[in-house]
Amino acid sequence: MNFKELGISENIIKVLKQNGIMEPTPVQAESISLIKAGKDVIAEAQTGTGKTLAFLLPIFENISPKVDAVQALIITPTRELAIQITEEAKKLNSAKDVNILAAYGGKDIGSQLKKLQGSIHLIIATPGRLIDHLERKTVNLSKLKTLVLDEADQMLLMGFKNEVEAIMKEIPKKRQTLCFSATLDAQVKKLAYRYMKDPVTVSIEKEEITLSNIKQYVVETTDRRKQDSLCAALDQDNPFMAIIFCRTKRRANDLEMALARRGYNCEKLHSDVMQSKRERIMKAFRNADFQYLIATDVAARGLDISGVSHIYNYDIPETVESYIHRIGRTGRAGEEGYTCMFVDPKDMRALEEIEKTIQFKIPRRTIDLEDKKL
Repeated sequence: MNFKELGISENIIKVLKQNGIMEPTPVQAESISLIKAGKDVIAEAQTGTGKTLAFLLPIFENISPKVDAVQALIITPTRELAIQITEEAKKLNSAKDVNILAAYGGKDIGSQLKKLQGSIHLIIATPGRLIDHLERKTVNLSKLKTLVLDEADQMLLMGFKNEVEAIMKEIPKKRQTLCFSATLDAQVKKLAYRYMKDPVTVSIEKEEITLSNIKQYVVETTDRRKQDSLCAALDQDNPFMAIIFCRTKRRANDLEMALARRGYNCEKLHSDVMQSKRERIMKAFRNADFQYLIATDVAARGLDISGVSHIYNYDIPETVESYIHRIGRTGRAGEEGYTCMFVDPKDMRALEEIEKTIQFKIPRRTIDLEDKKL
C-alpha cells in the first residue's frame, strides 16, 4: 500500500518525498482511507509510529482553503506536542494554502488574537489555551468538520477531562471525531465512545515498533553511585545524540548541573522550563547542537527526533508503558538503537515487571568505576 493508493494527492506525496517519507507506516496505511471517508476512528499506536501524519494527511486532503471557517481542530495535551504537530502541518502546507493557528500556553495570546482576525482553517491547540479563546469568543467552531483528540490517554492522565467536555459543548454534534492514543484503557474508551459515532478501531501491534532493533541493557548500581555509572557509560559510548530520562523535574535539574560541571554538553527539558526556552532547546537538539537532552516523561511525550542513537534511563520508569515509550525514541526508521537503564536495589521489582511484560530478560552491563577518575 502506497500513499497514492490511500488517496493522497500528488503534490502532498511530493512534499512527503522531500522530507524522506516514501511509504506509509502501518497506522497510516490503516487509518488514512477511513478518515478521508469521514469515519470516526479510534487508533491505538505508540509514539514514533507516524500517527501525526495518519490524521494530518487526510485532514489536509479534506480541508478547503476556499471555505472561510475552522474546519479541523486538533487537541493535544502538551505544548511540545502542539509545536511538533504544527511543524508537520507547516511542511504539508507547502502543497496547500491552509491557514493554521497554533494555540498553546506560553505563546503570546495577542499575536494569536491578531491571527484569528484572518481566516483560520485548522487549529492545533492545548485544552487550556483553546478554552481561553472560546471564553473570549475569539474562536468560532460552529462549522467544524473534524476533531482530533491526540494522545488521549495523556490528556486524561494530566487532568484535562473537564476541558475536553467543555470544548465538546462548543462544536457541532454532526462532525467527525478521531481519537489517537498510545493505550486504549477503559478511561480512554469511555471518553471516545461518549463522543463518537460508530467508531472504527485501528490497533497497531506494539511489537511492530518495539525492541526488535533496540539493544537493551541494565546497569545494577546504587543511587549514590548512579551518577558516576552514568558518566562512565557516556564516556564509553560517546553517543551521537542521547536522551537521558529522569523521574522528576528536580532530578533533571540536579543531573543537568552535575553533568554540566563535569563538562558534558547537555540541556534539560521539563514543564518548568519557559516555553520560549523549550522551543530553542528542541530546535538546537534537532540540529545536534548539543549531545545530551535530560528530560522528564511529560516533557518528552511524543517528541520524535531523528538521530537519537541512545536512550539512558537514569531513573527507572514508573510503568512498563513508559519504558516502551522512552526506548521507542531510538531505533527509528530501521536504524539500530541502544538503551541503558540504571537500577538500584529498590527498583528490582519494577525491573522484573518490565522484563515480564516485554518477555525478555534484559542483559546486565558491567560498569567499572575503578578506572574512572571521579
